[in-house]
Amino acid sequence: MRAHQVMSRNVVTVGPETSVFEAAKTMLRHHISGLPVVNTAGKLVGIVSEGDFIRRAEIGTERKRGRWLQFLIGPGQIASEFVHERGRKVREIMTPHPATLAENASLEDAVRLIERHHIKRLPVMRGDQLVGIVTRSNLLQAVAALVPDVPDPTATDDQIRSHIVAAIDGSDWSPSRFNVIVRDGVVHLGGIITDERCRQAAIVAAENVPGVRHVQDELCSYPPPEEDLGGGDFVSVQYDPSTTDDAPL
Repeated sequence: MRAHQVMSRNVVTVGPETSVFEAAKTMLRHHISGLPVVNTAGKLVGIVSEGDFIRRAEIGTERKRGRWLQFLIGPGQIASEFVHERGRKVREIMTPHPATLAENASLEDAVRLIERHHIKRLPVMRGDQLVGIVTRSNLLQAVAALVPDVPDPTATDDQIRSHIVAAIDGSDWSPSRFNVIVRDGVVHLGGIITDERCRQAAIVAAENVPGVRHVQDELCSYPPPEEDLGGGDFVSVQYDPSTTDDAPL
């Protein structure tokens, strides 16, 4: 899927000269947590979010640091924080040059940017023009809109088994030994796993194969020796038949 297929098109924006208090009211009025900031030429210049209102002098939440910490941080950083906590205009508290997304970018690209920058929304651009915004809610809506898979009544047990084996065997977490038996669409997963997280991964891999009606977990967990013994290396002890329990060492 592409960004333009899931984005919100009616984007509420503010200008850089909008007051901080008006921006806060706009967010509350529209039930949104962030606003793209657009100048008079229609160019995106920043973004302001609810996080920019957390540290504010008006409500007594501005940062308060001791002199020693202020010395370590330096006057430049302290000055920037002062402006952000007491600024009256959106341009004084917004994040400039925000991460953006092209309208034909994939959702994978969108998620990668959201995770990399630890943000909740991405302005969607067509060249220099703001055309939409992708939020985490849009991604949630995309998942909710999907039609659940219907079991394939034409898939044979052998076909189902082949698809499951290929899915598990081609993964990076594949158990070193596993077995798959399918009877009337019911999958029996057997074998040995060394990490409990691989159990659920194998079950999910089987559940995603069309035609599967149920997955029966018959996997056995066998912790690796280093986990079972609390870590460390194995030491081989040689048995010397020339000594006995009663003989002095």
